[in-house]
Amino acid sequence: MASRGEMADWKASCHPDILKVLAYWEGKRRGRRMPSRADIDPGELLYFLPYISLIDAVDDERRFAYRLVGTGEVEVRGYDPTGKSVAEGFFAASAEAAMANYQRVGDSREPFYENDAFQVVDRYINEANLFLPLSDDDQAVNMIMVFSINRDLYQR
Repeated sequence: MASRGEMADWKASCHPDILKVLAYWEGKRRGRRMPSRADIDPGELLYFLPYISLIDAVDDERRFAYRLVGTGEVEVRGYDPTGKSVAEGFFAASAEAAMANYQRVGDSREPFYENDAFQVVDRYINEANLFLPLSDDDQAVNMIMVFSINRDLYQR
């Protein structure tokens, strides 16, 4: 779990849209540790939807699976991982690094922010990612909402 100091550090230096999506998530908590998926209204996030992905936390060997991947994220990746496990469809330095981020959010039940720079076959990627836990019972994370900004392409 990020300490208050660590969260203040990244909040001071991240893209303003990261802060807007975080504020939206925080507003949906309504006194709970985390909002549920039902609390999230896509109509309230239209501006950000192309860069949002929803990942299910599942009770099988996949552990995390892509439920929905925004069109902007699909464009950056060059493929749509919807329906695949994170281990199969990851977009990070490695499957292990991607899985570790989701596991961290699942275990801590707290938002997580990362600056991620890695190379894919034909290019260098420089992203900022905000991982936000969602829960139906306010105890176990059953979904993670991710807002990603590719620093080379994001023009908001």
